[in-house]
Amino acid sequence: MSATVAAALKKAAVYILGDEKKRGKLVTAVLSAAVGLLLLLCAPAVMLSSLGEVGEEAQVPELHINADDFYSSLDSESRQRLDDIRSAGNDIANAMDEKGVKVQTIKAQLIYMSYFEDVQNFNAESYADLFANAPNDSDLIAAINSTYGLEIDYDEFVRTYTFVMNSALNSYMFNDAGSKNCLDLAAWAENAFISGWGYKSGAAGERDEIDRIRYADNAGLVLGYLNYDPTDKMFGCDYDTLVYTEQGSLDTMPETAGIGLFDGSKHGVYVGNGEVVYSSESVGYVTKEPVSNGSWTSWCTYEGIEYPQEVEDAIQSVNEDSSSEN
Repeated sequence: MSATVAAALKKAAVYILGDEKKRGKLVTAVLSAAVGLLLLLCAPAVMLSSLGEVGEEAQVPELHINADDFYSSLDSESRQRLDDIRSAGNDIANAMDEKGVKVQTIKAQLIYMSYFEDVQNFNAESYADLFANAPNDSDLIAAINSTYGLEIDYDEFVRTYTFVMNSALNSYMFNDAGSKNCLDLAAWAENAFISGWGYKSGAAGERDEIDRIRYADNAGLVLGYLNYDPTDKMFGCDYDTLVYTEQGSLDTMPETAGIGLFDGSKHGVYVGNGEVVYSSESVGYVTKEPVSNGSWTSWCTYEGIEYPQEVEDAIQSVNEDSSSEN
């Protein structure tokens, strides 16, 4: 299949699967074999399911196609293609982990599955090197195009990647899925920004079943992380109120990703490099900005989050300074 047809199918998948009425028309108007081909090549939920990212029981929204049933329905050639995709996806995951860019694994897998059909002698390690060395996604796509002789359109990539990331929470973002820690909170907030989460009062990261977009309000951005179980890929309800402690002014804040920022009314999550991510009611979505651009006045810690020793030391130092002044 040509790259032009593949690109058209990718766009069709994003367009169709993103609209409830069009999904219904697709099922009734197209034979199951054609739907299977479209899903095999393009649909993010099935592709990620084949790589184990959305769970064995995950289904494509509204199409009610179980990943195992879908695989069983394919002919031998399509099964081999899917097996090859799965094998390459595992190789990519291992290489990305070795290069220290595990959090970008889904991005790397998606680009490979979408554009590398005609690439010969693929090597996962050299591919992962491009992700490790690129300073941003624009440079990454340019490097991939140059290395493999491709013509990936950056804007198309961004649209597709945002759709995929919003569809399935990235399990590769977690450094320690067995605990609730500040490093993973920072990764959670960064992922919400990259994935294009919207703002909605009372939301905490769940995906709206009508418009298929994830939402979080300001406190919900943190509460979602506290309630999400990466193992079961489910949201719980242990935390319904964000409990925080203001620790000091910004000039006393340690350089630790995952610390909370506060301005007297809203919370943000410090993600490193002088930047903060927060869900903004005024702009309507999860956004990121330099800490210096905002009205942030203090740093805080959250109940339920584990912090490293440098944070505990900073808290002690602030308390000692406060005691000496009194």
